[in-house]
Amino acid sequence: MLTGLTGSAIVKEVGLNVTIARPGDPVLLSYAYCGSCQLCLRGHHSHCTRFNEINFGQRDNTFEVLSAGTDDKNIAVAGGFFGQSSFARMSIVNERSVVNVRNLVQDRQELELYAPLGCGFQTGAGTAINVANVQPNDILCVTGLGGVGLSAIMAAKIQGCKTIIGIDRVQSRLDLAKELGATILVHSGELGDLLLVDTVKNLADGLGPTICIETTGVPSLIQDALQFTRPMGTIIQVGAAPFDFKLGIDVFQWMVEGKRYIGAVEGHALPTTFVPRMIEWHKQGMFPIEKLVKRYAASDFETAIQSMHDGTTVKPVLCWYDVV
Repeated sequence: MLTGLTGSAIVKEVGLNVTIARPGDPVLLSYAYCGSCQLCLRGHHSHCTRFNEINFGQRDNTFEVLSAGTDDKNIAVAGGFFGQSSFARMSIVNERSVVNVRNLVQDRQELELYAPLGCGFQTGAGTAINVANVQPNDILCVTGLGGVGLSAIMAAKIQGCKTIIGIDRVQSRLDLAKELGATILVHSGELGDLLLVDTVKNLADGLGPTICIETTGVPSLIQDALQFTRPMGTIIQVGAAPFDFKLGIDVFQWMVEGKRYIGAVEGHALPTTFVPRMIEWHKQGMFPIEKLVKRYAASDFETAIQSMHDGTTVKPVLCWYDVV
C-alpha cells in the first residue's frame, strides 16, 4: 500500500546487519536521515544536513538488474526516493525509513489505513505539537485543509486548543475540518470583495491568530499569512512553495511586530516514536484518520489523483491488489 511519499507493507527480505525488522513484519515507511550529523544527534532528524541528498538524490540503494530485452547488459536501478521509492509493488528501503508496527496493527485493513502516517499526517500533527506547541489559549489558523492541514487540526484539538481557524476553497474539506475540530471556517473562494487578511484578523480578536500553519505553498497565501498573523505570532511554513518564489517582507515592520516565520519538515518528528503515538491516538478515537483515507487499486491511480483534485478524497491509498 502507498500514499504520497509513504507506504505500508510486509517485509520480504532484510539486508545484512538490519535490525529494525525481519521477514514477515508489517511496517510503515517514512523519510530517511543519516543519523550521524550534528542535527540528527541533537534530535532534529527531519532537518538532517544530508536530508535532500538521502531522500531525493542519493543512490545508496542502487542494485543491478538485467536491462529489458537483453541478456548481458546490466543497468542500475535506484530505490532511494524518500529513502524508499514505494510507488511500486516491491521496494528496496533504507532501514531508517522503516517503522516496525509488528505489535501495533491487527490486520491488513489497519496496515492500509496507517499507510499515510509517515508523511502528511505526521507533518501536520507534528507541526502542531512539536513545532508550534499549540496551547489551549492559542488562536491557530491552518491554511489548506488537505491531509497535512486536517492532521494539524486534529492534533491541535488533542492539545486542547479552543480556537482553530481552517481556510480552504473546497466546501467538503471545510465541512470535514469542522467535524475534526475546527471552530471557525473561511471559504477563501467566497470572500467576494473582502480581503483574506482582514477577514482572518477580524475573526481573531482583530489582531489575527497567534500561530499559522501554512500547508499550501501558494505564494499569495503565504504573503497573506505573514500579514494576518498577530504581532509576536508565528508562521510555520509546511507547504512547498514554487522553487523560484522569493518572499518579500518589510524588515522594519517585521522587527517592530516581532513575528517569526520558520520552516518545518515532517513536523520535527522522529517516525519511530511519533508514528506509534499517532496510532495510539487513533485507537483511542482522538485521531480519526479513517475519515480522510480511501483505498484505490494501484491500476486506478488516475481516479485517485482526480479524487484529490476535486476534493472527493483527502488521502487516497493505492493498494497493489484488487480493492474490495
